Amino acid sequence: MPTLRIALAQVNPTVGDLSGNSGIVRSTTRAAVDAGARLVVFPEMMLTGYPVEDLVFRQSFLAASRAAVERLAADLDSDGLGDTPVAVGYLDADGPPAVNAATDPSAGPRNALAVLHRGRVAARYFKHHLPNYGVFDEDRYFVPGDTLVVVRIEGIDVGLTICEDMWQTGGPFVAARRAGVSLVLTVNGSPFELHKDDTRLALVRRRAAEAGATVAYLNMVGGQDELVFDGDSMICTAAGEVLARAPQMAEHLLVHDLDLPLGLLPPPPSEPPAAGPVRGEMGGDEMGIQRVHLSDPRPALDETPVQGGQAPRLADEAEVWQALVLGLRDYVRKNGFGKVAFGLSGGIDSSVVAAIAVDALGPADVIAVSMPSHNSSAHSREDAAEMAKRTGLELRVHEIQPMVDSFLATMSLSGLALENLQARVRGVILMSISNQEGPLVLTTGNKSELAVGYSTLYGDSVGGFNPLKDVPKTLVWKLARWRNDEALRIGEEPPIPENSIAKLPSAELRPGQLDTDSLPDYAELDAILLSYVDGDKGRADLVAAGHDPELVDRILRMVDLAEYKRRQSAPGTKISIKAFGRDRRLPITNRWREPAQPDV
Repeated sequence: MPTLRIALAQVNPTVGDLSGNSGIVRSTTRAAVDAGARLVVFPEMMLTGYPVEDLVFRQSFLAASRAAVERLAADLDSDGLGDTPVAVGYLDADGPPAVNAATDPSAGPRNALAVLHRGRVAARYFKHHLPNYGVFDEDRYFVPGDTLVVVRIEGIDVGLTICEDMWQTGGPFVAARRAGVSLVLTVNGSPFELHKDDTRLALVRRRAAEAGATVAYLNMVGGQDELVFDGDSMICTAAGEVLARAPQMAEHLLVHDLDLPLGLLPPPPSEPPAAGPVRGEMGGDEMGIQRVHLSDPRPALDETPVQGGQAPRLADEAEVWQALVLGLRDYVRKNGFGKVAFGLSGGIDSSVVAAIAVDALGPADVIAVSMPSHNSSAHSREDAAEMAKRTGLELRVHEIQPMVDSFLATMSLSGLALENLQARVRGVILMSISNQEGPLVLTTGNKSELAVGYSTLYGDSVGGFNPLKDVPKTLVWKLARWRNDEALRIGEEPPIPENSIAKLPSAELRPGQLDTDSLPDYAELDAILLSYVDGDKGRADLVAAGHDPELVDRILRMVDLAEYKRRQSAPGTKISIKAFGRDRRLPITNRWREPAQPDV
């Protein structure tokens, strides 16, 4: 059986950076070829970054992407790399976007995969299954392909697929079995969520068995707005054996030797690559099969087989922590910010954000601002100072009471209005620092608070990014404990003061205030929110699960009424199956309430 040395390039592209992403392809291909690779594979939409969203509707962007893939093929050839096939995702189009009824529904923008060889685009595959759920809107943007492309590389038949093609039954993997391929490439832009790595592995095994072929699954890595792509690329045989697996949350070049059978059919005649979908051997409702011959078998590799290895899996808290760090780092760096600033109260949420920011950017680029009032406890001030001492971040102190008193001298406020005034003064301070010096302001509210509206608009909710937006309060505590334990494990000082973790949470906007004055215990609250928000369960389901009916009615009412606040909240890293924002989209003006819930 011949050996094909494959390189899966788990890299971090940036949306819209066609030249920068092309540069990543060129430099990584050079490294792969130097390692002896005879096929190099890059992620879904590598050249454009992913997801490109409404950039699809710009003809200039479509044209630039098509030109970029042609130019990249020529550049790889001029680099002396043209003899090595390179599979790279990009945005293609064989017609204008579908913006009205007059548009041809069979043509338009395509989520595409090109195989570059000897200075040209030798093959193009268009994604067949288009996801239209959760964070995905691909049916809005793309036209599906209907032809599986099989590329013969060194006599081995390789099928091309893209992301959702693997997540749905039927289609390309069934066609791959019909075509008798030995290897299926599936290139991905698959966003992270907790436990998704386990789901992926089971799915890769299932599709490999379905195709009767080895599957090389490649995922990108890095942050893009709310999304984090976690890598976790792998190679799996039709029998379910994992041959190699890349690390999570890190760039990596996975090089592995595959022993694969040669294709049985004679090679097709040489022909230029198709510009659009091509009907091949099959007709009717089945996918067509287009075959492209690139190279005949070469002599076997005369050296010790290269093994890609299997990176260890991350524990849950480690996985989430690294996702939050990667999401924040890429949001800051890719958007051109130098530093971040946020309010550091000494409480658990802001302390965890501080630790994430230091891990992501380094202490020199982190500005924490302590903004005490006469309601702030001494331990809050002390805990903020201790956090700064342990991590080395810059701590500034701005007393807000004089500013609050100045406002109260001209306007009489009390109760909730006075509490919110304190939060808004703090927001003004943070945004003033941002306007004056340029750091990105981080907000520190967690998912539990956002769910029930336990925040002040234009106060503690102010900021351009929220690392904890999709992190429930109970998980915030777990992450804090994990991060401190991890520091001890590697011989460092725990970054988060124990008192910040152990003390009862409070906004400290009035004397003696605790979160439990307004909210139930967070363990019970998060259990209800997990079912209602993430699981779309109704009131009856929650009551049947054992939750107190009056509490359920109260919490559901708070969640429903807070939609207008969430619509104005900063983006934040997605870690769950249903994050606020792109995942969960509900109308603000909405009179539907779960049955038996009190009228409002």
